[in-house]
Amino acid sequence: MRTDSDLPPGLRELLPVNAEIVVQAPGRANLIGEHTDYNEGFVLPAALELRTVVAGRRSDRIRLRSIGRGRPITVDPATGRGPIKGWGRYVTAVVRALREDGRAVRGIDGVIASNLPSGTGLSSSAALEVAVALAVVDEPMSSVELARVCQRAENVHVGVRSGIMDQLASLSARGGAALFIDCRSLETSDVAIPDDLRLLVVDSGHRRQLGRGDYNRRREECDEAARLLGVAALRDASAELVATANLPPLLAARARHVVTENARVLGAVEALGSDDRARIGELFAASHASLATDFEVSTPALDALVEIASHTDGVIAARMTGAGFGGCTVNLVEVGRAEAAMAAIASAYLERTGREARAWLSAPAAGALQAAEPTMRA
Repeated sequence: MRTDSDLPPGLRELLPVNAEIVVQAPGRANLIGEHTDYNEGFVLPAALELRTVVAGRRSDRIRLRSIGRGRPITVDPATGRGPIKGWGRYVTAVVRALREDGRAVRGIDGVIASNLPSGTGLSSSAALEVAVALAVVDEPMSSVELARVCQRAENVHVGVRSGIMDQLASLSARGGAALFIDCRSLETSDVAIPDDLRLLVVDSGHRRQLGRGDYNRRREECDEAARLLGVAALRDASAELVATANLPPLLAARARHVVTENARVLGAVEALGSDDRARIGELFAASHASLATDFEVSTPALDALVEIASHTDGVIAARMTGAGFGGCTVNLVEVGRAEAAMAAIASAYLERTGREARAWLSAPAAGALQAAEPTMRA
């Protein structure tokens, strides 16, 4: 299966010329709906044109070299034995999760190439998991089945208790649209993004380290809040219940964020449908404020980027994206003013913080399983 016809310059040249398998998976920017996925709530991510590619030839083992990351790693497809540290642990995790799901796994000898930055909140780990899974699984699987396996790889074998949003968005997003996901039922629907808007992702330069435990701690706090409220998940709580339940202040704040964020996602779906750009901007701003105060996952650098963008011509909405503790902001920006906005934000950010901001412009892209047949691309 070759799917390299649509690879951007810079990635195509890194692939082996004799590759018989080429699969791609995109990163994502979550437009709104942060820390709601593992609370069985609503999210609205969009896939990016940035992607990870796995390319090679069939082999009796899995041997992959990640461009720019040193020596190759090897994983036994029959046992799942492989590295448990570094980037290779994601390959091991996917193979083990596939085997635990009863799936046949095939070997590959090849390379991993990516223009998707790691540690920035754009789901580089999910893109890697999805691309590896597509390269080694030896039977057809639906997007939900694949997403569940890749989520299990991250939860159980990497140790980050993330929800299913990242993997499902990487697989199922459609070009030109965000993907609305009900994280309880896993039903999805496309939400068109106006053709004259682009996603502007700006990296704060503050690297995220989800494995340190901050992310898992937030999830534990949400689980405890749901238990005290007597609901199966915070998806089932109301604003009134949270306000009157006499929760410990910290847990009340965490629950308040999730409840109000779910409402903001539904509001954003409506606002995009009616192209109400003022409302979209208000919802993004409220989401960021809640993440900074109630959920405490923003940083001064992210706050600065959002504040700068909110006063930049052409930007209609700005907020942090991803789990937080560093990483990126996502902005909806008018295509005709996108380049100028990107330069203005970077300049003001450097002047204010002394940090250089990397930035990427992207149209909403197709997920790995949603490109035009017969390709599977990001």
